[in-house]
This record gives sequence, structure tokens and C-alpha cells, in this order.
Amino acid sequence: MVNIATWLDRRAAVDGDRPALFLGRDMVADYAGFDARAGALAGWLAARGVMPGDRVALAMRNCPDYLCAMYGAWYAGAAVVPINAKLHAREMAWIIGDSGARIVFATPDLAPALQEQSCDGEVVVLPGRGEEHHVFAADPLAAPLDRAAEDLAWLFYTSGTTGTPKGVMITHRMLSAMALSYFADVDAVEAEDCALYAAPMSHGAGLYNLMHVLVGARHVCPPSGGFEPGEILDLAAHFDRVHMFAAPTMVQRLTRHAKAHGASGAGLRSIVYGGGPMYRADIIEAVDHLGPVFIQIYGQGECPMCITALPRAMVADRTHPDWQARLASVGRAQAAVQVAISDGTGGTAHAGTAGEIMVRGDAVMPGYWRNDAASERALVDGWLMTGDVGVMDTAGFVTLRDRSKDMIISGGTNIYPREVEEALMTHDAVLEAAVVGAPDPEWGEIVVAFIVAAPGREVNKLALDAHCLERIARFKRPKRYVHLRELPKNNYGKVLKTELRRLLEEKGDE
Repeated sequence: MVNIATWLDRRAAVDGDRPALFLGRDMVADYAGFDARAGALAGWLAARGVMPGDRVALAMRNCPDYLCAMYGAWYAGAAVVPINAKLHAREMAWIIGDSGARIVFATPDLAPALQEQSCDGEVVVLPGRGEEHHVFAADPLAAPLDRAAEDLAWLFYTSGTTGTPKGVMITHRMLSAMALSYFADVDAVEAEDCALYAAPMSHGAGLYNLMHVLVGARHVCPPSGGFEPGEILDLAAHFDRVHMFAAPTMVQRLTRHAKAHGASGAGLRSIVYGGGPMYRADIIEAVDHLGPVFIQIYGQGECPMCITALPRAMVADRTHPDWQARLASVGRAQAAVQVAISDGTGGTAHAGTAGEIMVRGDAVMPGYWRNDAASERALVDGWLMTGDVGVMDTAGFVTLRDRSKDMIISGGTNIYPREVEEALMTHDAVLEAAVVGAPDPEWGEIVVAFIVAAPGREVNKLALDAHCLERIARFKRPKRYVHLRELPKNNYGKVLKTELRRLLEEKGDE
């Protein structure tokens, strides 16, 4: 196994004139230029004292230089720490400090707030749009530094049930296994194809750059920096053969926009969806209008994008006797891993029996960053215990039943209730707070907070919203508040969230 940045270096050596990086319709760099920018940034890092194994954080919105910074860090033998651009600056600073990142590359919109936090790493502002910058004028490294397969490549912070994020250690071996499994189980990629980054590059969409670099495909960042259905459809029609990753809510919004504006989705070749539950009616509608371009994957940060897959033929099939059950599943195990259902006693459950989904193989993390206790809970006898409950049929199709963890998935983004509860509990008018997810046709789930006010106090939605926005990211803020005199609890004082969900069902939209 070699440094994953070698894939870029090799491609540039034989296809340097192939178009590589685009901002909208405008080309920023060919593969030779992409490789040169990465090599120069690596040289700049080395001159700043960044050593193999050090961490380099990316607090950047989607832009062409995101990939240059990522590959530049890998070139220098460092690990990247991608940070969700939607996080509060205080949350970003915590991740930077915990990871020990030496350098933080930030886009201009995010840098000032980070600098106000006095975060541990040196903040370097990258315009991000392919402009000249001193880091790209440094003496370049001639080639990516050697790294071992088990060396850290990507340190991904996922929210923790205690409110403290955990750093998932993703190695060069894991990234290689994920990329090669993509070719085997998810989709083919050819040089004429185009990766369109409409979902955050700090997450799965960014990981999916690897297979496109490997074959010399194009990489396009929308000028908006995010997901705008009209913009996506326009770029797809322009570039043709477009691949993209999308959360279920994005698929739904894209389908609705296309139908409302009479667009066929021309140019869309593959949309890989995952990151949350997709309602069966929504994917049927999407396929009916946009065609057989959809592929489902199931993964976690701890096994990135690489647990199961449901290929496009099965997503689009309406003739197989079990097509509805298969469409409701998340597919079958990908080639790089073994997937099983735990029977709760250390063995595997029989087909059709619900239990915790577990996975092992080269795509599974070695553990959490500097968190042995969490690693021991998640990795049991060589298996990653996903915390998700599901069933597997005799053909190997896995269907998710529930999440044993309290995680809420809203718009494809993970939100842990404890984080929101802790923010709410710091308000002096809040006596108790409990947070659950409620089904939502647009977002998949929304955050609902149950509030018990302190004696003699009242608190309204505007005050709670403002309080949350000072402490947590906007997307984690509750979209609905329910005021109760007391929270339902068991004899041990534990809040009964099943009762809260039942209460929501009874209340409906009132």
C-alpha cells in the first residue's frame, strides 16, 4: 500500500493535460496543474515543519482548492481533518484542538470566526477558487512521501452520544478498500465522467473524489458552494456523465424541482444516495422521473461508505418478485467487508432476526482518536458494532429497522440529541430538556425539543433559538419545541423517549 496521494501523482504523469478541477463551467486546473498545486502546498507544509503523521485541518466550503489542500496534506505525509462547514466556530475550534492540527486551511467566509476563537492551529486563508496563493508558489515536493497502509489519512469527527465528538481514524488502507469496493459494488467510473460536489466535501462526497482521481475524471464544484437543484441540473446538462453523492432529502428536492420545471435530468449518470432513510415512495418517484441513475449505499464514518450497496439495476427494478423488499433494504455487503447481524450473545443471528448490524474488514476503522474506551465499545472481537438495528434475509439483503443509538439524521447530517440537550440545559429558564427526532417529509427527520421550564419562569421559541445558535451549529437547532410540565420517566429517573415519540404522534402537527 502506498500514500493515497500517489494516485494523483500517477494520473498527472500520464494524463497531465486532462481537465481536472472546475468551478462551475470554468476550468481551474488540468491534472498537471492539480498535481502541481498539491505538491507545492506539500512543500509549503514541510517548510512550516509539518511532519508525516501530523494533522492538517480543512475548515472549507466546497471549492476546487479543497482537493488541492487535501492532496497536498497527503503528499506531505500528513492526515487531513475535514471539518463540517456548518459547525459553530466553537465546535470547529474544539476539533482542531483535539486533533492537534498544526495548520488549518480555511475559506474566507469561515476564517474570521475561527481566528476569533484563538484555535490551536495556524489558520491559513485559501480563496478556494483556484487563484494564486503563496502556498502554491512554494518549492514542491517531488513525490508523495511514503506512508504505510495503517497510517492515518483522514481524521473524521462524528458527533458523540455524550455531546463530545469522536475522531474516527481512517487509514490509507481503508480509503483504498473503499475506492476499490466502489468499482466492484457501486458503480463504474471512466475518464469521461464528472464528479459533482453538491454535498459537503468534508463527508462522503469528498471521499468519493478518490475513484475519480484514480481514472482521471473531472471534478466540479458548483459556484453556490452547495446544493441548489436548478444549478445541479444545469451543470449536469453542460458536463454530461455526472456522478454525485446525495442525501435522501437532496434526492427528493432534486426530483421535485425537475418535475416542477419540466427538466429530465439530462447529463445525470449516477446519483449515489445514503446518509439517512429514504422513503420508498420517494425513490420510486425519483427513478420514474429521472431514470435508472440511483444507487444506494450504507456506511458510517467508522466504515466509510462501505458497508452495503444496492446497485442501480435493483433500485430501478420493478419486475423481481421481491423488488419492494429489496428497494426498502440498503443492499448487500460490499466486497471489502463482511456484514452480519448480532444475536446479542457474541454470535450471529439467523436470517430474518433483528439485531445490531456489525461489520469487519479492511474498510473498518482501527479505533477512535485518543479514545480507547469508545474504541473498545465499538470494536468487539474484530467486529465494528454499528449501533444500527437491522435484519438480513437469506440472500444477504440488509434492512434497517431502527437505530439503537439516539442519533437523528436530518437532511443527511447526523445530530445527537445529547448535544442539543446540553445546549438547552444551559439556559437559566430551562429545568429539563429532552430531544428526539420526528419524521419529516423533506428532511427525513427534524429535531424536536421537549422543554420543562424552571419554576416561575417562561421561555419562548425565539429565546431558545437564540440561545442554541450561540452554542451549537444552526442545523442542530430544534425546529420545534413542546412545553411540558414534566418529562415522562421510569422508576430509575431515565427519560422515556419512547413516550415522547408517542406524544408527538398523538399531537401530530399541532
